[in-house]
Amino acid sequence: MPIRRLLQNSKLQADEIEILTRAFNHALRSLSLIDRRDDPLADMVARKVIEIGAISVRDPAEISKMAIKQLGLSPE
Repeated sequence: MPIRRLLQNSKLQADEIEILTRAFNHALRSLSLIDRRDDPLADMVARKVIEIGAISVRDPAEISKMAIKQLGLSPE
């Protein structure tokens, strides 16, 4: 899972990692994507979720919506 790999050495607390992981999974479901280890699109979504989570947004659904919108993707 790209988000786990990206957060592996982070200094985030377990609850923050859980929020970002839930947001990432929500975004993938919204976009009907399958989390593949080497999928560039899933990696791009993971990076955007982490970026948005860094600005103090704590609701996984909101982070997911913001990431999808900022990436210019549309949910199915």
